[in-house]
Amino acid sequence: MEYATTLVAAVLLGVGFVLQQYAARQEPECRFLSPRILTDLLRKPRWLIGIACMVAGQLLAAWSIGHAALTLVEPLLTTYLLFALLLAVPMSKQPVRWSEVTGALILIVGVTLLSLSRSTKPIGLSFGSFSHWPAAAIIAGIAFVAVQVGQRTRGNARAVLIGLAAGLVFGIQDALTRQTLEILQGHPVTVLLTNWPPYCLLGAGIVGLWLMQNAFSAGPLHSSLPTIAAGEPVAGIALGIVVFGDRIQITPGELAIEAGGIAALIVGVVLVARSSAFSGLRKITDVLPHHPGAAEHPAPRRPAPRRPDTPARAHRRDELNGLRQDQELDGPLDVSRPRRAPRRPLHGPASGEEGG
Repeated sequence: MEYATTLVAAVLLGVGFVLQQYAARQEPECRFLSPRILTDLLRKPRWLIGIACMVAGQLLAAWSIGHAALTLVEPLLTTYLLFALLLAVPMSKQPVRWSEVTGALILIVGVTLLSLSRSTKPIGLSFGSFSHWPAAAIIAGIAFVAVQVGQRTRGNARAVLIGLAAGLVFGIQDALTRQTLEILQGHPVTVLLTNWPPYCLLGAGIVGLWLMQNAFSAGPLHSSLPTIAAGEPVAGIALGIVVFGDRIQITPGELAIEAGGIAALIVGVVLVARSSAFSGLRKITDVLPHHPGAAEHPAPRRPAPRRPDTPARAHRRDELNGLRQDQELDGPLDVSRPRRAPRRPLHGPASGEEGG
């Protein structure tokens, strides 16, 4: 049951991430690391649908985290890259390459190895002590450094660093979700109001969402999604071991399986996320028309249609051109003085008409 629920959560997360990046990529660079990026995206229906899919996926993931070890759920959730690829291919109209198929197979192998090498135990047998949570503070510090470095860079490097920070924060959020569910077990909902994990969970969710939208806006999906997908399980697995006491098999064979699973997971994430379908989504958003306010960018005026040229209009144009040339020879025209009409010459009477 946990496997099926986690896979459904991965489907919803993959669809939600693609739709969110499709909308966030249209945000201007001046919105980077600004709270206004979220207020702008709230007006976009496509982004709201993506958020709804992501929230539904996270709720299902929260149920899975509450009923299985974090080190089992995290690798399965990473398969949302596969479902994101399935949606991105028809949207970007890019063909699937062999490297992407190979990456998907490697990713499945990595998830399988990590799932087989972990021993789950009931949720009630381990409770994360507050004294163990400084490990989360260390991970948050690494995310903060990634944001500071990303703020000083541009393009794909910025998307990679901000995506890494978002993935690490999401890993902390997953651990806090497990802590919150353990508090809620066997108690009324009101018990959450008197404990710190639910408030930290809410804060981590908001910060992670904000960082993810900035990563989507900073670069194409193939730059931000690999570090989000890889950072989240790494942080989640680390906290599952340190805080919740998830068991690690230390025999040489088990360690080799775990190391191979982690390596396959990272390689598969990178190969799938760098798909041409993901990069094709950027081309789509680049050509989409942007509709800013009319006061900022008024629509250009259309030129008036030119009337057909007639002989009378051509004669008048020639007269005006001749007058303009005469003014240039005589000097500038003084508009303050009235222009006198030329006097007509006076002709005396003809000699034959005198004294008639």
